[in-house]
Amino acid sequence: MEADPPVSKRIDAHRADREPIIDVRGLCYRYPGAAQPTLRDLAFRIGEGEILGFLGPNGSGKSTTQRVLTGVLSGWSGEIRAFGESPPRLGAEFYNRIGVSFEFPNLYEKLTAEENLKLYARFFDGPTRPPSELLRELDLPVSDRRPAGQWSKGMRMRLVLARSLLNQPRLWFLDEPTTGQDPEHAVRIRELIRNRADQGTTVFLTTHNMVVAEELCDRVAFLFDGRIVALDTPQNLRLARPRGRAHVQARSEGRLELREFDLEDANEKRAFLDFVAAHQVETIHTQEPSLEQIFLDLTGRQLAAEPSGT
Repeated sequence: MEADPPVSKRIDAHRADREPIIDVRGLCYRYPGAAQPTLRDLAFRIGEGEILGFLGPNGSGKSTTQRVLTGVLSGWSGEIRAFGESPPRLGAEFYNRIGVSFEFPNLYEKLTAEENLKLYARFFDGPTRPPSELLRELDLPVSDRRPAGQWSKGMRMRLVLARSLLNQPRLWFLDEPTTGQDPEHAVRIRELIRNRADQGTTVFLTTHNMVVAEELCDRVAFLFDGRIVALDTPQNLRLARPRGRAHVQARSEGRLELREFDLEDANEKRAFLDFVAAHQVETIHTQEPSLEQIFLDLTGRQLAAEPSGT
């Protein structure tokens, strides 16, 4: 019997049904001078405490969507509502409620880490978290007098994450948050994101990293050629496209055999039943499609095989 999912995941499955923190309808965007639009009629909602992953190859429009939602890009068409209002109507209050961590470590490289955080803290109207607390949370040294530009890329990326948490945002925009991290820190960052969502922070996450998407996202949107081609929970996306394959490990006369069968094929299905009847079965595993394979099925393109772009 399959074990129940963790409590947090059972809750997360319903978060998209709450009053949306972000509600996007008919969003289109064309860069000046471009022959074709980068975003084409996007529509999605993100509930309170939900992690929505935007998955797609480079050039698909992931970062452009984030830049539009955070106000970096103007000139878009459609409707965007955040916290129940249009972001322009919220004005400065919108930026007091959000945190943004882009993929590239845009910092004041001649300032120390604490100086960077203290400087950015002055941009917010409300209270902010102490720099030393954020540095410890991201496993960064406190009272390090080196300029931030002398830190490794991984450390600078974690400093950008720390900066995005200064104002304890209710809405957190993350672009490839584990870029440049070793495995230990990548795990810590994923745990941090999950914990923040469990505390009610809504997360809009752009990535082509399948590990991040599988472990973190309550729902994922597949973005291709500026359009959303699928939007659902990872589990529902997999169940909608069963592969019908079985991996069998069995013994016959003391010899171990490993076989794979396509249960969607009638001949293979009969061969599977004959094999199981004739052998001492040790394990049988069904194979669900990965998010990578689902994306490939939908678009005919690999997630990570595109040239650099938006």
